[in-house]
Amino acid sequence: MTGFVDRLRLADEQRAAFAAWPRRWWAGLPRPVRLGALVAFAAFLVALPILQPPVLTTTGTDFTGVLFTVGVYCLCALGLNIVVGLAGLLDLGYIGFFAVGAYSVAVFGSPQSKLATEYPWLVCIPIAIAISMVSGAILGGPTLRLRGDYLAIVTLGFGEIVRLTAVNSEVLGAAAGIPEVPRPPGERADGTRLFTIVDVTPFYWLVLALIFLVVLAGANLERSRVGRAWVAIREDEDVAQLMGVPTFRFKLWAFAMGAAVGGLSGALFASRQTFINPESFPVQTSLMFLAAVVIGGAGNKFGVVLGAVIVAYLPERLRSIDDGLLVVWYVSLVLGLATYLLLRRRGPRDGPRTYLRLGVVAGILAALPPLLLAMPEVFGSRGEIGQLRYLMFGLALIVMSVFRPQGLIPSRRRAIELEDRAKEVEPGATS
Repeated sequence: MTGFVDRLRLADEQRAAFAAWPRRWWAGLPRPVRLGALVAFAAFLVALPILQPPVLTTTGTDFTGVLFTVGVYCLCALGLNIVVGLAGLLDLGYIGFFAVGAYSVAVFGSPQSKLATEYPWLVCIPIAIAISMVSGAILGGPTLRLRGDYLAIVTLGFGEIVRLTAVNSEVLGAAAGIPEVPRPPGERADGTRLFTIVDVTPFYWLVLALIFLVVLAGANLERSRVGRAWVAIREDEDVAQLMGVPTFRFKLWAFAMGAAVGGLSGALFASRQTFINPESFPVQTSLMFLAAVVIGGAGNKFGVVLGAVIVAYLPERLRSIDDGLLVVWYVSLVLGLATYLLLRRRGPRDGPRTYLRLGVVAGILAALPPLLLAMPEVFGSRGEIGQLRYLMFGLALIVMSVFRPQGLIPSRRRAIELEDRAKEVEPGATS
């Protein structure tokens, strides 16, 4: 038995070394080369609406509109990551802050608003961010003394309270909503408006720039005193309190900062739609934001961005894949995910269990192609598959929570935390 464990440990070390080689390879590159690669990747993202690569384009839907939606999801995932990933607070009502930002722009900027203020868009955005931050503080004040499921239930109720308030408020347009939401300023060379309903490309470029700024600000925030306090609260709130960290104040800051990003995202969404009503903010969307954070990797900025891309882009792409390509795509997904999980696993103790988990995950994914191929017969068209996104990502959340709770690209600290907890509850583990 000892020889088997030794061989398993050696195999684990080899797999871990192989899985870590991209990071080492990237770190070993000269700084100008890395900078050039990042600039090239950024240029590719900027040029996506113009290039529209056939392998990525969503036929049947506006590809640039899909890119804008993905960008909004990325912003929301980054904001929710502050609350869930850094501070460790489960927020199920993030759509409430998203709606607050959207309604703030509409109420203060639309000529159809009851207030009739008609502020310019550049004035409405700071107002939306400020109101969203205040909303986060108002929600956090009486509720952040709760923990776990109780806090999650209260935040879920907040999202519904915002929506129902909009339904019953004449100032917010009631069920009819508010039209003529202001758009960002700007003109083309020929004198026409830059931001229009028809051309979504400028909106995509705007949200892309804001994602870059939020990622940069988030990176600096994580390294600050506030970020370290959030991590301490996430790891053990009681210990952080004993060590002198004012946990309530920093949790309130987490809610306020996350709400600010959510409000900014909602403001962009409303400006793009030019019309909003309470039906634009269902609670299911809030769960999709949370799915992006959990699937991508809570606590990792790039992980949650990847999760947002998966959640927002994948259902739209599935609508335009024919049956043969769908099978090939899912076979590749099975092989890729199985290889990824195999290379990323840690420790020799859970070797046999890991192989069993890989088999279960691969089996579930392998069963999806025939299910999806049968969807046109059941629903009548391929486009209806997009309506199953909640089922798809609900199953994904279950699989991720069981087999890889840290997400696809977790932060190093978060991954270590979950591994330590797994060892504590492992049968036969000693303290």
